[in-house]
Amino acid sequence: MVTMNRESLRMQAVQSPIIPIVGELIRNQPGTISLGQGVVYYGPPPTAIERIAQFLANPEHHKYQAIEGIPPLLEAIRTKLIRENRIAVDAGSAIVVTAGSNMGFMNAILAILDPGDEVILQTPYYFNHEMGVRMANGQPVLVSTDDRYQLRLEAIQQAITPRTKAIVTISPNNPTGAVYPEADLRAVNELCRRHGIYHIHDAAYEYFTYDGTIAFAPGSIPDSNAHTISLFSLSKAYGFASWRIGYMVLPTQLLTAVRKIQDTILICASAVSQYAAVGALEAGVDYCRQKLESIARVRQLCLQELAALQDICTIPPADGAFYFLLKLHFDLDAFELVKRLIQDYKVAALPGTTFGMEQGCYLRIAYGALQQETVAEGLGRLISGLHRIKLEQ
Repeated sequence: MVTMNRESLRMQAVQSPIIPIVGELIRNQPGTISLGQGVVYYGPPPTAIERIAQFLANPEHHKYQAIEGIPPLLEAIRTKLIRENRIAVDAGSAIVVTAGSNMGFMNAILAILDPGDEVILQTPYYFNHEMGVRMANGQPVLVSTDDRYQLRLEAIQQAITPRTKAIVTISPNNPTGAVYPEADLRAVNELCRRHGIYHIHDAAYEYFTYDGTIAFAPGSIPDSNAHTISLFSLSKAYGFASWRIGYMVLPTQLLTAVRKIQDTILICASAVSQYAAVGALEAGVDYCRQKLESIARVRQLCLQELAALQDICTIPPADGAFYFLLKLHFDLDAFELVKRLIQDYKVAALPGTTFGMEQGCYLRIAYGALQQETVAEGLGRLISGLHRIKLEQ
């Protein structure tokens, strides 16, 4: 007998999100230190909280707001884009406030893809991007980065086909921490212009760079607004993860489609969160930089501690975000290794398989949420566990 009550074949092809799975393993092992989820240790600036009173003072604010976002937030974003990213939003482009940059990515993908269309992702990829392409009935085309997790421009060009609709770049990168040079991002953007496809650039970690490294915004390239989609987020920089506020800068020819998508799925980003976001942007990048000093110290500690693993793993340079993607010299399944580390050593990481690293054993380490003493203890457990597991090989 055929059972018709099942999920769609499209959704069966989508991987399960790893964060809740690892989270459940952590809850079953009290005392586990998580080096897994990518969040920061701090919350929003006081100016964000103060703006909530302004929201509550007007009963009209409890009604649906404009799809693209509330006017004061759109204006604050417009000013920030010009001042910090050198992106001028003109007649050929538009801003849409979204529920985090994940929503911005889904808006973009749903707006440009027909079933079977292709999107080029760099591996390791951000798992929600790969999941989003499949949810939209698209086909992810995976192009591996080099041994330093940098873009391979010739391989990207060779991957373009008549079905290609977009190339995705993330810099600073999740999950690797790599920051792509300006020249490489300009080259990708030019490829997209020449082939009539979109360059989707995710800049969720734009402020998280170290040792003088600078994150370049492809949306600042002159005459790129017709083929460039830029995604930004307040989640990391402003400790805004649960407030779900991001924004996208997109070509105006996609605005009608994005309005349809956002009105159907979301209507508008949470209005109270949007008012808080106005306050966050009033505090500005200086607030983020103060916090970044602490994260930079934790990063340096991580580099010192992880040096003890150089005989059993490779740690490519990571000049941005707050991640390291370790390549272990193990013949083990990455998820089984994650379970073993949680159960036996009470330390959690994420498996590289969820980022598309099927060949070899990789672990993503996140350090943005931890203070120095906590990360030192967590890394001590990780290093001890990995050495012992290696000895059993």
